[in-house]
Amino acid sequence: MHAHNIYVFLFDGFSDWEIAYLTPELYKSDKANVYTFTVDRMAITSGGGLKISPHVSIEQINSQEVSMLVLPGGTVWEEKKPTGIDHLLEEIHVNGKTIAAICGATTFLAEKGYLDDIKHTSNALPYLKQFAPAYKGSRNYISDLAVTDRNIITANGIAPIEFAREVFKKVALISEEGIEQWYQLFKNGVWSD
Repeated sequence: MHAHNIYVFLFDGFSDWEIAYLTPELYKSDKANVYTFTVDRMAITSGGGLKISPHVSIEQINSQEVSMLVLPGGTVWEEKKPTGIDHLLEEIHVNGKTIAAICGATTFLAEKGYLDDIKHTSNALPYLKQFAPAYKGSRNYISDLAVTDRNIITANGIAPIEFAREVFKKVALISEEGIEQWYQLFKNGVWSD
């Protein structure tokens, strides 16, 4: 079995806490190769003040080799400033690869029409409508912490643990039982054997 190539988009002010449960588990696994990227490969500063040097720039990514694209939240999405990601996102979607978006990143998917015909979630339906005026998927909106439909994972910004769980399921990081044990530990502080 080959490892999944998971690319995490980083930008100044990205919500680092929203992927804080996700990335360590992916990095530890031999089932995932994790690459961080920015538009220009320049170092960025996260919303939590962490200075990060990405692995690659967006131009260095071969979309055919991407298994999953992870889009963390941040005000850049609400301000409609995520430049340079449209083409890669479209290629990933057309290739049937997974896109995982949390919090503000869901507004970008909504604005581009990716959520119109699938079940999805976000911070709230009024939030999506406010920041994605072209959004036409309200009939498919589910008020849940995280939702996976086809190859798109969406999550509320207060649900980084649920977001991580959905990604783990999608890539079969560990057994379903193992994922549930992980979830109970980080969500409820309970470990079961």
